[in-house]
Amino acid sequence: MHILARRVFRLSLVPSLSLAVAYGLAIPLPFLAPLFAFMLVSMPGPPIGAKGLAGLVMMIAITLSLGLLLIPMLLHYQMTAILIVACGVYLSSYLTINMGKMLFGTFMTIGFTMISAAGSLNFAVATSVIQALVIGISVAVICHWIVYPFFPENPAPAASKPAGAQPPEQSNWIALRSMIIVMPAYLLVLTNPGAYMAVIMKTVLLSQQSSMVDAKSAGRELLGSTFLAGGFAALFWIALKISPNLWMFFLWMLLFSLYFSCKIFGLIKSRYPASFWLNVAVTMLILLGPAVEDSANGKDVYAAFFSRMALFVMVTLYAWGAVALLERLRLRRMNRQNIDEESVTC
Repeated sequence: MHILARRVFRLSLVPSLSLAVAYGLAIPLPFLAPLFAFMLVSMPGPPIGAKGLAGLVMMIAITLSLGLLLIPMLLHYQMTAILIVACGVYLSSYLTINMGKMLFGTFMTIGFTMISAAGSLNFAVATSVIQALVIGISVAVICHWIVYPFFPENPAPAASKPAGAQPPEQSNWIALRSMIIVMPAYLLVLTNPGAYMAVIMKTVLLSQQSSMVDAKSAGRELLGSTFLAGGFAALFWIALKISPNLWMFFLWMLLFSLYFSCKIFGLIKSRYPASFWLNVAVTMLILLGPAVEDSANGKDVYAAFFSRMALFVMVTLYAWGAVALLERLRLRRMNRQNIDEESVTC
């Protein structure tokens, strides 16, 4: 089997199996397992081993526990805590961009924002969110272990030199840009953590994606993927209503994952990069997971879905505007510096 076909089948099966296991075992926040599966398996390569999983779980627990330490300060010294969160988000974005530690940076951002916000509501809620994140990524890795022997990678070629890091000035600028995108959403979540928790997941995703796009393509990448994810989530929900049971949930997830996998790995041609389609798949799960929970709890699914979608669109529009405005200010400053240098030279 061609290597691209193996990658497509692997990326289709692992999130689907993760979803079936997570919902079958009724773990907290079960939609996180297929979400993490997409993030892990979209990077071609063998799964991490048992030792790597133990290290990953320890790393996640440590980074997420940073949010727990902020809870007392957030309750009694809110302004100081918010400034610390802003510095933490900047640092985690810098680690992602300059040192290539995407997973570490993502969970560090979640720890500073999502966990501290959940803890402002209730300490037990924060610890349950940490538990859900740890179990979710563990389920994703174990499902990757199960599927990988059937669709393995080719033997690894000779190790190539790692890509060079971004220049310090560029890294600082993109990290600052990511922090500016995350903080307004974080302040919104603090007003009502229970209602707006999904917004943090989307905003963290936007902040990571914004580091890979320029101002010209930001609208198409950020806003386009959000609207498309909403359309796919609505289509998935309509299809699931035909026969709402776990087996059909698994099969529909397999079908949707197959389509996204073909787009991500280029078997179906697309004008958009792989990061765009990965963002569509992950955002679809962020919308779909709470909708399933709302249905199980007897809430109005459609009103909640449109409310989340409207919030996601507003957050994405803000991210697009922030990227465009900051890039314009940066270009203006660079042009001014060039003019000053030319005048000095003359």
